[in-house]
Amino acid sequence: MITIKDIARSAGVSHTTVSRALRGDTRIAPDTTERILQLAGDLGYIPNSIAQSLNAQRTFTIGMLVPSIADPVVMDLLEGAEDVAQNRGYCIFLSTSRNDPAREFSVVHTFQRRRVDGVIVTASRSGINCRLALERLQAPLVLIDTEEMHEPHPVVDIDNVGGAGLAVAHLLHMGHRRIGYIGATNRPLTNVRRYTGYAQTLEQAGIKVDPRWVINPEVEKSEDDIERGRVGLEQCLAAGVTAIFCFNDQIAIGVLNSCYCKGIAVPQQLSTVGYDDIRAASYVNPPLTTVRQPLKRLGSRAMEMVLALIDNKPVQNEMLGCELVVRASAAPPLGMS
Repeated sequence: MITIKDIARSAGVSHTTVSRALRGDTRIAPDTTERILQLAGDLGYIPNSIAQSLNAQRTFTIGMLVPSIADPVVMDLLEGAEDVAQNRGYCIFLSTSRNDPAREFSVVHTFQRRRVDGVIVTASRSGINCRLALERLQAPLVLIDTEEMHEPHPVVDIDNVGGAGLAVAHLLHMGHRRIGYIGATNRPLTNVRRYTGYAQTLEQAGIKVDPRWVINPEVEKSEDDIERGRVGLEQCLAAGVTAIFCFNDQIAIGVLNSCYCKGIAVPQQLSTVGYDDIRAASYVNPPLTTVRQPLKRLGSRAMEMVLALIDNKPVQNEMLGCELVVRASAAPPLGMS
């Protein structure tokens, strides 16, 4: 193993100078720092992360709690957060809550034992016990898509009301007046916000929401959004809708698959719009019109915020906007062109 002393001996400087140069200490002349960094690379020096942690009194880890790693939305979110973390010399300690407050409480204790420097919590459904545990962590905390409307901690989120409005306005512009909504009860706050955007946009167009158009299907496995789309489609068809806005792309894909099995042509007989713009959205048949969330940006901003808090820098809550991605799953209703 190449050590700092080995580099110092080769460079003809003290090991303190080498240590400071490797940390980017401005007290070391730029040309000396550059020479030491080049030499360290040539010799194959690998920093001792444990020693660095002891010196800096940091573990250089960020605890990140997400609902599930199977969710394609989480994968993009994590990618954005990890890019920022790696550039700053941090790694992510990832764990899942599975939308279970008790499990979330256990994960927070794990973060505490690991002495993480900061925490990012996504789609929190925690109760008061978990809230108290998070406070006892005494580590900077940033929340994404939290269940609490008024948070004392910094929050970065997506404008779900506005995003849903984009989807419904697109269907209204095409001439649809009977528009269904298939929601997801296992993400209650986000579901409420997207439903709100759906309902407000219809009401602004002078259309009263028929309760039969709004479906929040219960399925055996709460995370099975494909099945949620299949069940929701049955009820939407019974309500006579001509278009469906889905809580997310996976539900919309469930709708498309079920339509294919039933011989229902999309978009000729039924228009469908999703939300998220996951990778699969552009590959299904027909390609899915959807609302694109800036998921990587959401993850990167959350990581930037928690790292700023670690450095005692002020941060402000952020709300990121969405955009409509028009593909081929929506068209004017039959009889209109």
